[in-house]
Amino acid sequence: MTTTPFSHKPVLTGDRTVLRPFTTDDAAVMAGILVDPELLYFTGGDPAPFSDEHLRSWYGSRAAQPDRLDLAVTDRATGELVGEVVLNDWEPRHRRCTFRTLIGPRGRGRGLGTEAVRLIVGHGFEVLGMHRIQLEAYADNERARHVYEKAGFVVEGVRRHVELRDGVWRDEVLMAVLADEWRAGRADAVRGGAPA
Repeated sequence: MTTTPFSHKPVLTGDRTVLRPFTTDDAAVMAGILVDPELLYFTGGDPAPFSDEHLRSWYGSRAAQPDRLDLAVTDRATGELVGEVVLNDWEPRHRRCTFRTLIGPRGRGRGLGTEAVRLIVGHGFEVLGMHRIQLEAYADNERARHVYEKAGFVVEGVRRHVELRDGVWRDEVLMAVLADEWRAGRADAVRGGAPA
């Protein structure tokens, strides 16, 4: 097996969340999360559910994937699985990768997603040595964009009319954060300035 920055699957612990490697047993909970209407709308997902067999295979194999880092987002207080965070599309020459996340209904509005984003992005910069982490999000996903901005992501561009949903054209934004911006934001937080 090729060793990459994503080969090691860490456990990342914050005040509210624990990010941990997925297991096959997580498939049942993720099946419920993946059919949430809000999540489907903001991820552009297909409302047709994945089969139990597919989900067990997918989540059961995440820990063996050297080309991506998929971690389960859990509520630290209860251990409940509420979503996932992913670093993938690693480009070693340029030390950049792509980030994505999804948080189910039971994890929203409690700061779990915000902390999960900060934990995985911090791991990307501080441990894996990334220079750039980028993401794409629908422009009308204001909750997610707010979370990403709090973690230091900056809008770099807009792809106009990428999806027609319910008769309305939706735009998509490209956002990214660079290693020096992450470090500056962390320093500001330590000094009591703007949060990272």
